[in-house]
Amino acid sequence: MSLLTQLRDESDFDQLPPDIPISATIADIEEKKGFIDYFRFVIEVKTKGGSKYLIYRRYREFLSLHQVLQAKYSPENPEKVSPNTCVLPSLPGKIYIGNKQEIAESRIPELNTYMKRLLALPTWLLHDETLRMFFYQTDQDSQHQPRALRRLRPPTRKVKTVKPPKMEVFSSPRAEAMFDFRGNGKAELNLKRGEVIFLLRRVNADWLEGTVNNQTGIFPESFVKIIKPLPESDSEGEGGGHTYSCLRCFLLTPSGVETRDVCVQEDLTIQPTYEDLLSRMRNVFKVDDIALNYRDPEGDLIRILEDEDVQLMIREGRCQQGKVKRPVNQFPWELHVTMASDLSVYSSEA
Repeated sequence: MSLLTQLRDESDFDQLPPDIPISATIADIEEKKGFIDYFRFVIEVKTKGGSKYLIYRRYREFLSLHQVLQAKYSPENPEKVSPNTCVLPSLPGKIYIGNKQEIAESRIPELNTYMKRLLALPTWLLHDETLRMFFYQTDQDSQHQPRALRRLRPPTRKVKTVKPPKMEVFSSPRAEAMFDFRGNGKAELNLKRGEVIFLLRRVNADWLEGTVNNQTGIFPESFVKIIKPLPESDSEGEGGGHTYSCLRCFLLTPSGVETRDVCVQEDLTIQPTYEDLLSRMRNVFKVDDIALNYRDPEGDLIRILEDEDVQLMIREGRCQQGKVKRPVNQFPWELHVTMASDLSVYSSEA
């Protein structure tokens, strides 16, 4: 590098504002549970002004950033929207099969290299709005409580062998009834020995709330064996922690209808995306080639194809809320899952 080029680059860097990100390192991964379970990367960002903060990003957000930058600046793109060009670093590709935690762990070194090379590109690119927003700490980022941040201390970090996932890794908190229990009133569940109860929340030190046989209510913890516990935050104190919501869904097949009450760590006001719902139902019913539907006020099945259809389903469900009696923690809308190729379930009337 010539002396003039070096002086110019140093001058450009000095003119950057103090909040420009200049380095980013993945500190950990965290699992997010809801309509779809996924892992996101906990990233420590350092700015030119010396400040540090944490952001939380999924792989698909990395992919979206990379695609936008390619469209703007890649010299290989004949339709680029900027007169400037820049050779961008390569981003690790998508992985469709495998354990989600193992995939996220394996991506850490490559994504660290990607961010390092990205932030070392010409200083004019650091002003790009899309790039700055990716590394910007949002209100949601700042309010999230970080956990171990184990990768910030690599000299003392122990490498553990990742064990194969168990079958219940993507399932909801649940318990098995060890004795029969007859509830006293509508607020309490009736349990039979051997039944599996999906746990919704802890009521107090001795009682839990759950759902079984399409009924929701409370029951004594001493009558059940916990198979998968509620998150630790749910057991700290009485009435604390997250409250799980219940989504009723049906699988319609030629042999009959299978009903499931799926517990999700989402508020009743949530509006999930079509892709999140589709992925969750594939996992719940262990079938890939499915279609999502809802019933309109006339009782006909309406197929869901995009996010706008999900919004319409939710609006219609809320309109029917006063006509259908549901537990207070159950979503006002229901999902009807069918085989994608089965068109016989739809009304053929004009």
